[in-house]
Amino acid sequence: MPVYNAPTKDTQFVLHDVLKISASDIPGYDELEPEFTGAVLEEAGKVAVNLLHPLNVVGDTEGCRLENGVVYTPTGFKDAFDQVKEGGWTGLDMPEEYGGQNMPYVLGTAVGEMFSAANQAFTMYQGLTHGAASAILAHGTDAQKDTYLPKMVSCEWTGTMNLTEPHCGTDLGLMRTKAEPQGDGSYKITGQKIFISSGDHDMADNIIHLVLAKIPGGPEGIKGVSLFIVPKFLVNEDGSLGERNGVSVGKIEEKMGIHGNSTCVMNYDGATGYLLGQEHKGMRAMFTMMNEARLGVGMQGLAQAEAAYQNALEYAKDRLQGRDVTGAKNPDGPADPLIVHPDIRRSLMDQKSFVEGARAFILWGATLIDKAHRSGDKDADGLISLMTPVIKGFLTDEGYDMTVQAQQVYGGHGYIEEWGMSQYTRDARIAMIYEGANGVQALDLVGRKLAQDGGKHVMAFFDMVKTFCKENSGKDESYDKAFIEPLKAASKDLQAAGMYFMQNGMTNPNNALSGSYDFMHMFGHVCLGLMWAQMAKAAQEALDAGASDKDFYETKIATGRYYMARRLPATGMHLARIQTGADTVMALDAANF
Repeated sequence: MPVYNAPTKDTQFVLHDVLKISASDIPGYDELEPEFTGAVLEEAGKVAVNLLHPLNVVGDTEGCRLENGVVYTPTGFKDAFDQVKEGGWTGLDMPEEYGGQNMPYVLGTAVGEMFSAANQAFTMYQGLTHGAASAILAHGTDAQKDTYLPKMVSCEWTGTMNLTEPHCGTDLGLMRTKAEPQGDGSYKITGQKIFISSGDHDMADNIIHLVLAKIPGGPEGIKGVSLFIVPKFLVNEDGSLGERNGVSVGKIEEKMGIHGNSTCVMNYDGATGYLLGQEHKGMRAMFTMMNEARLGVGMQGLAQAEAAYQNALEYAKDRLQGRDVTGAKNPDGPADPLIVHPDIRRSLMDQKSFVEGARAFILWGATLIDKAHRSGDKDADGLISLMTPVIKGFLTDEGYDMTVQAQQVYGGHGYIEEWGMSQYTRDARIAMIYEGANGVQALDLVGRKLAQDGGKHVMAFFDMVKTFCKENSGKDESYDKAFIEPLKAASKDLQAAGMYFMQNGMTNPNNALSGSYDFMHMFGHVCLGLMWAQMAKAAQEALDAGASDKDFYETKIATGRYYMARRLPATGMHLARIQTGADTVMALDAANF
């Protein structure tokens, strides 16, 4: 059975040595002292390792089942969900007035990584609820908040988001689900939604669906879409549950992975719904949920890569295979362990340098969300808006690739189900697709986010990199060569790609869009390069201060050197691709494929 150990030490290093969160002026961050966050992460790690991880393979092998209209989750899920609820984990960063603990989002993100790495399918139930609750918190009336949020924060009731229909996914303007006004402020919702994660299950008393639908007579396309609260059971004025609403499960989707999550086809047959936000402004309200969800999905890419890496590392140390070409390292045994071989080392270093860089990236992103929401900082809001497609797209693409590399370390055993490695690859695969497929993330980045607010936020990012390089160069020649110079070069590649889009995208938009996927990956590499430069600096400062755990900090620097030398140069390849433009991409007529 696979293993999982919560990376509490590395998370603490990022939070305190690199991001220095307790010294931040973001409201609530003064409480995030190392002792406090360490205690929270330690307890979260115990939940992840002892409660959730043993159920990961159970969820994968059993899956969910639909019997007589009732969805049953895998063995042990309901008891575990009760324990997670009792521990208060579901409301960690939600407002106190609705039963939450009002902790900063960055702490919830750190805990979420551990839970997702231990059991992604399980963690999605409270993750979707958190997103739905956030949408109601941002756009609901006081009455709606009072009715739904206390029970959703505690996960006595869970939540979903219903966007996709059989004939439309990305192009939601094509949706057919209708919402007929009833004259009493309610609507009758009729239509079918597919791919609804956590759509129905036996772990909560009620499920609050957020459903996109069109009110007849509204504008055509996406401008005519509204968002509705549609509970599984109607809620009486006193808060008690009333009759069953006109919503049912058509079937549970059979999927490649995340078998422990009930991904459902949902049928709405004149179900009673209540408008959330304004008429025909449903996408605005839904995107409160979608942006949060996209960061959560990026975190899933990191989480699955982390779990897969831990197992690949253990296997590489134990499995005897061949001899080290420089001389036997296990002379008393029949062969040396796999980890002596350079190509295995390359694979493990790819994985290790990615997961540690990605962890820093996503926790930094979470601090931007806190800065935007808790401090009302519009610049932070603009920067995280720019970073969201990069976090979602790059971390899930790379995270999936790392699970494949981890599987490869096992050789044939990686392909055999009893070793459990295929689950990480299968579970990670969905993260590249849902909450906006990664190709769409790339289009959003290049087509919308770069030019947002006149390009202010991407220029702020370049200035951030430039300032860091300027302030930290010239003090240590080896640091400059290993970190500052590669970061400068990669940032210049990214700027050159942006300049190419400006010069060539106006005359032919396909010149920009054909390079969008490469640009997203280039941007991701530069972000991880910046994170590694910051982590190496923090690690060296700890060593200079006489840190007791010398190995940890020296290992951190060595891992960062690997990323800068072996991974970051990919920006040059991506730039070369971008600068070829659209001609080769668009050369064939559709009939010639």
